Amino acid sequence: MTFDIQEILDFLPHRYPFLLIDRVVEFEPGKRLVAIKNVTINEPHFTGHFPGHPIMPGVLVIEAMAQAGAILMLHDMPDRHKKLAVFTGIERAKFRQQVTPGDQLRIEVEVLAFRSRAGKMESRAFVDGKMACEATLTCAIVPRKGAEESSEAPKSSPDTNVEKMAEAAAAVTGTE
Repeated sequence: MTFDIQEILDFLPHRYPFLLIDRVVEFEPGKRLVAIKNVTINEPHFTGHFPGHPIMPGVLVIEAMAQAGAILMLHDMPDRHKKLAVFTGIERAKFRQQVTPGDQLRIEVEVLAFRSRAGKMESRAFVDGKMACEATLTCAIVPRKGAEESSEAPKSSPDTNVEKMAEAAAAVTGTE
């Protein structure tokens, strides 16, 4: 199973310039996903990172891996349009080589643990078959703002959402 950009836009709320997945080329629901990010000189971060020697910031490589993971985590949720996958942790992140304009990132994500409110995944990004980045990522599944089940549902405060994220992360990592 594959997803084109229109299908990716259906899963993720991100839009240009922060949408960092161009295509999903392999997909096993609930197990693994392989996505592609085409790195181009037109991306706004390259004007300042670094002039004359453009390098994709490592945090954006991690973000691309997280966006790929969000597609994997949200896919089987019947109400995914009302949900958002948000970062709760990055473990053992290692940057192995620079990512520059013209590169194609191949992002591989594998589910390590998943519950209805949180997930943990192993992620790797490759350029030309060589590992550029790897990390273990955790996320929480939270309600999307404005997508409450009922118009009478109480609005969550930022503190409540932080507490929900912390509870979900603890559930996945086993530190409840």
